[in-house]
Amino acid sequence: MVVQHGFSDMSKTPIKKRSLVFFLVPHFTMLPFSAAIETLRIANRMLGYSAYTWRLASTDGQKVYSSSGIGIEVNSSLADERRYLGGENRPNMVLVSSGIYVEEFHNKSVNAWLRESYNRGVAVGSLCTGAHVLAQAGLLNGKRCAIHWENLPGFAEAFPQAEVYADLYEVDSNLYTCAGGTASLDMMLNLIGQDFGETLVNRVCEQALTDRVRSPHDRQRLPLRARLGVQNAKVLSIIEHMESNLAEPLSLLDIADDAGLSRRQIERLFRQEMGRSPARYYLEIRLDRARHLLVQSSMPVVEVAVACGFVSASHFSKCYRELYNRSPQQERAERKLNMSTSRTGVVI
Repeated sequence: MVVQHGFSDMSKTPIKKRSLVFFLVPHFTMLPFSAAIETLRIANRMLGYSAYTWRLASTDGQKVYSSSGIGIEVNSSLADERRYLGGENRPNMVLVSSGIYVEEFHNKSVNAWLRESYNRGVAVGSLCTGAHVLAQAGLLNGKRCAIHWENLPGFAEAFPQAEVYADLYEVDSNLYTCAGGTASLDMMLNLIGQDFGETLVNRVCEQALTDRVRSPHDRQRLPLRARLGVQNAKVLSIIEHMESNLAEPLSLLDIADDAGLSRRQIERLFRQEMGRSPARYYLEIRLDRARHLLVQSSMPVVEVAVACGFVSASHFSKCYRELYNRSPQQERAERKLNMSTSRTGVVI
């Protein structure tokens, strides 16, 4: 809800105010957090008054360290925020800011606070991987949401009732989620546009040296053409088809039929463009998905294998070791070691 009263001195613009709480989860990512706050700060400067105010919160009211090792002081604790819900300090919006290792964050009190906030009409949202926390609270069941592409496979497996998309951001029923990185800027520009219109959005973009407001459905990742350095349209189409069918891999004959090419033609194209056979490339992208699931979720190894189209855990482990020179179990053990180290040091 936006509080509106009176007029500002600039062009008789109605005075609107929105208060936000940024809830910081350990190892949160600095880029989406700072991009969101800076976008609101620039809007305030353009308006000539503090239309947007914010405070930072953590579970215990203590400093929270980002994934880059930078510690941020906060203004309130979870207990404070739960108390504020019943009074004049109740915010208009709560945004959960998180990053790596979000799957390890489990706090029933935070879940209860987010649900209570939402039920009281407070907009609830997330930056980067924060959708994971919202989903734990049960707020994303049947709702559209966005999360960073790297975390999307594990999120989709953990929360099948959420409608997750590889979009920059999603707004659904007073729930705001974004993929992180600079996508938080786009989501804040959407919010500013709701409150003050396109003119202010354009002025903020000019100040932030952003040449356009991206659509929420713009792709998170570079197009395949740019990402892979491949120009052949047939090869790109086949790779997109492969990436859409990882849990149940297609046979090369099926791929050939869909592409309108012979098996031999596809073999030759992949050797020329990718430097390996289509079967090898298909295996590599399935193993890449498996690696993301291993490091971004707590799924059992056998379930990771099935989710990536392997008929047995032993075959999966053999292929994984051949590509990454370590077993899936070692991959997960290394992740736990990195988590332990990151509690006192910087995570790269």
